[in-house]
Amino acid sequence: MTEPAAPPLPREEALQRTAPLKGELEYIIELVEPGTRVLDLGCGTGDLLKALQERKKVFPQGVDIDEEAIQVCVSKGLPVYHGDLDEGLADFGDQALDYVILTNVIQVLHRPDFLMREAARVGRRVIVSFPNFAHWSARLQLALLGRMPRTKRLPYEWYDSPNIHLTTIRDFQDLLRREKLRIHRSVFLRSTRDGRFVPVRLWPNLLAEQAIFMVSRD
Repeated sequence: MTEPAAPPLPREEALQRTAPLKGELEYIIELVEPGTRVLDLGCGTGDLLKALQERKKVFPQGVDIDEEAIQVCVSKGLPVYHGDLDEGLADFGDQALDYVILTNVIQVLHRPDFLMREAARVGRRVIVSFPNFAHWSARLQLALLGRMPRTKRLPYEWYDSPNIHLTTIRDFQDLLRREKLRIHRSVFLRSTRDGRFVPVRLWPNLLAEQAIFMVSRD
C-alpha cells in the first residue's frame, strides 16, 4: 500500500527554502565569513543571497535590473533594489560592506572596469566569477570551425548573447594589475559529466571553464 502524499508546503515556507545551488556558488559561499555584510550585484532571484543568509548568517543586500527577479527576492525576505550596474554604486559609501559579489556579471556590462573600481570602493573584499573564454573547447571551435564558440558556460549565439565583454583568466588578471587590486584567493573550476564543478590545479587559462577571484584595494 502506498503512503499518502505529503501535503504541500504553505506558500511562505516554500518561498523561504533555498533552491539547490548550481555551478560555482558553493565555492563562493566558502569564501564569505559568517556574520558579514554582503552586497550581491546582479543577484537574480536571490539563490546565493538566501543561502548566505541561512548558512553564514550574513546581512544581505542585492541589486538587479530585472523587476520580476526583484519581486522573487522580496518574496524570500531579501532586501533587493532595482539598479543599473553600468551606472555604478553611488548609493553606497566607501568600504560600507564586507563583501561585494559579482557572479557572472562583468561580461554583460558595458563598463566592467568601472564597476570593478566601484565594487572595490564599496566593499572590503570583492568576489568575482566569470566564464573563461580561453577554455580549450572555445579555442578549438575558433581554430577548427572559425565560428564564435558555444559551450556549456557560453551557450548563446553571437547575435542573442548577453555577453558583450567576454574575458579570459589572463586578461582579467591584467585588469586587476592595472587597477592595482590585490588577489587574496583564486579558484578555477571545470565541470564533470555529472554536472559538478571541481577545481583545476594546472593550466587554468586552458583547462578551467569558470574562474573565481577574491580581491581588494588593500
